[in-house]
Amino acid sequence: MDSPPDRAAPAEESDRAGDPAAAPLATPLLIACALGIEQLALRSGLRGALPGRDDRTGDTGPVTVLRTGMGPKNAERATARALGTDRNRDAAVVASGFCAGLVPGMRPGDLIVADETRGPHGSSPCTGTGLLVEALSRALPGRTVHTGPLTGSDHVVRGPERAGLRATGAVAVDMESAATLLSALSAGSGPVAAVRVVVDAPEHELVRIGTVRGGISAFRVLRAVIPAFLEWHRSLLLPRR
Repeated sequence: MDSPPDRAAPAEESDRAGDPAAAPLATPLLIACALGIEQLALRSGLRGALPGRDDRTGDTGPVTVLRTGMGPKNAERATARALGTDRNRDAAVVASGFCAGLVPGMRPGDLIVADETRGPHGSSPCTGTGLLVEALSRALPGRTVHTGPLTGSDHVVRGPERAGLRATGAVAVDMESAATLLSALSAGSGPVAAVRVVVDAPEHELVRIGTVRGGISAFRVLRAVIPAFLEWHRSLLLPRR
């Protein structure tokens, strides 16, 4: 997807609703995305999932949608900064937004649930992948959910480069997930996950005529993932028997 690089988002652009002084913090959930359009979709979904809760606090604690800005460096810095605040300390972290699919047959609107993210500084294992797949299947019946490694890049990937990344075993690529999760784990966060929506794929590259419809489909799917994130977060916090 060709988009002009975003600058790192200032702190006030994240979803900071909720007064930490009004109630003790439980276990926060931080949902990180790069672009304003991704943040719009996720915030819209959050309002629908928590109707009437202007403080955006779920059953398990505050929920923040953070726009990091585009690229791994912005993602790393913004995630570390957010996790350093009282509101998001020890938060569970989900990296989300759009991605490029690498597997032939993928279509815009397909979901990617990473079992690990890969970047130049190593891989980060994801928590509760199976829980997320089940929750997404309930929230979005009929949508295809793919699991596997989600690899990182510092640029938009097309054509032959896609095939090279697929040869490593990765199922999708984006620019921020690996940096987001590595930053979160370095900060000692809670569980981490990465869930992306395919916006272009080998047979459906976004630069081609007619792929606007695919972008709209991906936006609608991204808007609908929030209930699954909340279910994943809640399930991980249940006491084990």
